[in-house]
Amino acid sequence: MKILPARRVVGGARVPGDKSISHRAAVIAALARGTSCIENFSTSADCASTLRCLAQLGVRIKREANTVLVEGVGAEGVPQFQTPRAALDCGNSGTTMRLLAGVLAGQGFASTLDGDSSLRARPMRRIIEPLQLMGARISSEGDRAPLRIEGCCPLQAVSYTLPLPSAQVKSCILLAGLFAAMRTEVIELRFQTRDHTERMLQWFGVNIKVETEEQGGDTRNRIIVDGEKKFVARDLNVPGDISSAAFLIAAAALLPNSNLFLQNVGINPTRTQFLQTMRGLGASIRITNAREECNEFVGDIEVRGTSGLGGSKQAAKIVLRGNEVASSIDELPMLAVVGTRVEGGLEIRDAQELRVKESDRIRAIIENLRRMNAEVEEYEDGFAVRGRTSLRGAHINAHGDHRIAMAFTVAALIAEGESVIEGAESVSVSFPEFYELLEHLTER
Repeated sequence: MKILPARRVVGGARVPGDKSISHRAAVIAALARGTSCIENFSTSADCASTLRCLAQLGVRIKREANTVLVEGVGAEGVPQFQTPRAALDCGNSGTTMRLLAGVLAGQGFASTLDGDSSLRARPMRRIIEPLQLMGARISSEGDRAPLRIEGCCPLQAVSYTLPLPSAQVKSCILLAGLFAAMRTEVIELRFQTRDHTERMLQWFGVNIKVETEEQGGDTRNRIIVDGEKKFVARDLNVPGDISSAAFLIAAAALLPNSNLFLQNVGINPTRTQFLQTMRGLGASIRITNAREECNEFVGDIEVRGTSGLGGSKQAAKIVLRGNEVASSIDELPMLAVVGTRVEGGLEIRDAQELRVKESDRIRAIIENLRRMNAEVEEYEDGFAVRGRTSLRGAHINAHGDHRIAMAFTVAALIAEGESVIEGAESVSVSFPEFYELLEHLTER
C-alpha cells in the first residue's frame, strides 16, 4: 500500500470495540447461565477466532454487525462444553489460545488448540507450566502450538507467581481457577498488567478479589478467584480500543494544526501509559466525559497537533522501562516512531516481550526505522532512537504484524516522499477499519 505525507489530521471518529475486552467478554459469557448481549464487539480477526472456537465447543453465538449474543453453557452448574470434532483454530490470536487453554484445562475431555504459522512460533510454556500444576495434561511441539490438552475437573487450586508480566497468562490461570475445587491466586510482582479479566469476572458476579501491597518500594498484586463458581449472563457494552486509538492519537499529535476527537474510548488505568508518555513529550491530549460503564472506565479523547512535540525543550533522552513498558507494550512500535521527533532521543528497555509477538517487533522496528533514515540502536530487551530525525519515505516490511504496519503508516504520514507498506493487510487482525478511517481524517 502506498502512503503519502499528510498535512494534518482533522475530525471525529469512533474506534472499534476493545480487542482485549471483547475476547474476555465472549469467553466469560460462554461460561455463564443464560444469554449475554455484547454491544460494540471488536471487528478484529482475532476476536472472530475466539467466537469461532467457542462455536466449535457447542456455544450458540449469533452476530449481527457489532452486536454478539452468546448463549452460555452454564445451565447445569459447572459449565460444560461439547467435545470439539476437530482442532480449534485460533488463527493469529495468542489471546484466544491462552484464554481457551485455561478453560479447556478444566473440561472432562481432550482438545487441541492450533493456529497459523505465526502463532505456532510463539512460546506457550508460560501457560503450560501453571496448567500442568493444576492437574491438566498438555503436550506440545517444543512448548509451542499445537497444544493438546487433556482436561481435569476439578482442577487443583494453586498460588502462582508470574515469572514475567503477562495479562494473558494471568487470565489463563484465573479462568482455569473457575474449575478448581478451592481458591486460586495469581501473584504479580513489581508490574501490574491490564486487569480486564478481573473486571469482567466481577461484572458477571464472580467472587474475585485483588489485594495490593507495597514491599521494599515494589508493588505486589494478589488476585484471588473462587473455584466452581456459578454465575449468570449479563449484557455489556465494549468501549473503544485505546491500543487502536493510539495510532490515530499519535498521527494527530505529530502533525501540527491537527484536531482529532475520539468518542467512547476505554481509559482503563492499566492501559493509559501511552497517553501519559505522549503528554510528557509535549502532546496536547485531553480526556473529557470520563465515566464508568460495565465495570470499565470510558471517556472521550481530544488531541491537538503542536509543533512543540518532543522539541527543543525536551533535550534530555527519555528512557522508558519497567512498569512504563509493561503498561504500554502494544503501543511501543508507535512510540518508537514518535521517538524520531524527540530532541534528546527515546530509549526503551525491559521490552523483551516484543521479541515474541506476531513478529520480532524489536527487529522489525530497527529495520524499518533505519530504512526511513533514523539512527537507532538495538538491544536484546529494547532499542534506542538517537534524537530528532527527518524521516524519508521508504519501502516498509510489516512482517505480517498489524502493529508494525500501523505504526509505520503513521511514520509515512510525517516522512518526506512516498512510502510503501508491504503487508498492510495485516491490520485486519486488530483494526480492519484503520486505513479507511485514516484516509477520512487526513488532509494532504
